Amino acid sequence: MLKRFEPWFWVLAAVLFSRFIGMTLFPFVDTTEPRYAEIARLMAESGDWITPWFEPGVPFWGKPPLSFWAQAASLKIFGLSEFSLRLPAWFATIGIVWLTWCLANHARGAAVARWSTLVLSTMALTYISAGAVMTDTFLVFGTTLSLVSMWFVLSGRSDYWRWWFFVGLAIGLLSKGPLAVVLTVTPLVLWAAIFRQQLQPLKKLPWLLGSLLTLAIAVPWYVLAELKTPGFLNYFIIGEHFSRFLDPGWAGDLYGSAHDRPKGMIWIFWIWASFPWGIIGLVGFGLAAARGKTKDIFTGAVQDASTLYLLFCAITPMLFFTLAGNTLWTYILPSLPFSAILIAGWVSQLNLRPWSRIRSGAVLLAPVLFTLSVFIGVSGVKPLKTEKQLIGRYESIQQAGDGPIFYIGKMPFSARFYSLGDAVEITSTEFDSLLDADGYARVFAAIPNDAVDKVLGPRATDAQKLGENKRYQLFSIDLPPTDSQN
Repeated sequence: MLKRFEPWFWVLAAVLFSRFIGMTLFPFVDTTEPRYAEIARLMAESGDWITPWFEPGVPFWGKPPLSFWAQAASLKIFGLSEFSLRLPAWFATIGIVWLTWCLANHARGAAVARWSTLVLSTMALTYISAGAVMTDTFLVFGTTLSLVSMWFVLSGRSDYWRWWFFVGLAIGLLSKGPLAVVLTVTPLVLWAAIFRQQLQPLKKLPWLLGSLLTLAIAVPWYVLAELKTPGFLNYFIIGEHFSRFLDPGWAGDLYGSAHDRPKGMIWIFWIWASFPWGIIGLVGFGLAAARGKTKDIFTGAVQDASTLYLLFCAITPMLFFTLAGNTLWTYILPSLPFSAILIAGWVSQLNLRPWSRIRSGAVLLAPVLFTLSVFIGVSGVKPLKTEKQLIGRYESIQQAGDGPIFYIGKMPFSARFYSLGDAVEITSTEFDSLLDADGYARVFAAIPNDAVDKVLGPRATDAQKLGENKRYQLFSIDLPPTDSQN
């Protein structure tokens, strides 16, 4: 049975399973992963599957719960670890790769389909997000499912794909919100404006029942979330979907800070996210232009329905975010399955040296570079923005009567996660008061590297340094016994 699989399949499997190395060894680095990991941990711990909690008492209104449901369920099954929290994204990526293969095989044939899976899985952002605690992977699974399903319907398939289109919309609504509908509908509208004569198959879509199916899956959670924590819909719909993108440096973000990027930066992000294949594709287009073949390429694309469909699906995220100032490179992820098919169409034809060697080497480039960065990171050669080791040091020496670990100033999300919510955020003034009060036999403080002298002051001689990392130094201070302890 194993002999039936061709070499490309084993390469694909090796690439996908190589992601387990980073998923297992690499700690959560501030800020995205530990923030979402802590939300999922709180969901699993509290049993509250309606409201994701940013911290106890503070609801997280920034994202719908699908990714947190999957991560919390994984914690329940496999226990608390970085690997178990990252595993759902890996499975979602498997689904995206499979959908890409289905679409490419139908629209371009088996050879392009094989290369599409290799190109997609070895793009930098795809490879990283395949083993990361984030919401975008689930969004992309939903949008890709809907867009692939729609193409099969447009191509005359009226079987189960017509229902999966609506399921994909529901997945998108529960993973990222209304943005999923925009990213799905926009390429369809652009394509339909050109190929109006090919819209007859759309009559086979169960528009009424399918829409009801989407609403039945997605809407109940939105209603329950608003009833449980009033104000959610206003913040999520208006704040996260309008203010975030139209107002650079938006100050209304309750859970972080907005990113003020130059308008149009999303197109540069595509080159980063698709590395190395985006560069290879642009080089190929440049070579075609040098040979005077671009006219043939444009003419063929305009006349070919599947090429334009893939193109519109690929560029929609960039078009949507072109004028937005608050962007991240992860916003490119919905583009990559369709970008991969377009690039694979050219790459699959490179059978002459040195191009055949270049494409083979490109398959390994991102996985090898990222895996090397994992080993460099865990080796300590380059300090990471994580509190895993400092929290571990504290827990290894904590005794009865000791206080929790206090973080002076803004506490990192990784400290909250690795301490299981026991670490305490405190100001330097509050820390001084704590040292003068009764209660603990020993106090532990994680102090920013540039504030050690200021925070410890005259108590520096009483403080014992226990460890340090890129941002903090950990100290313990023995307090005089109180009357109750004598």
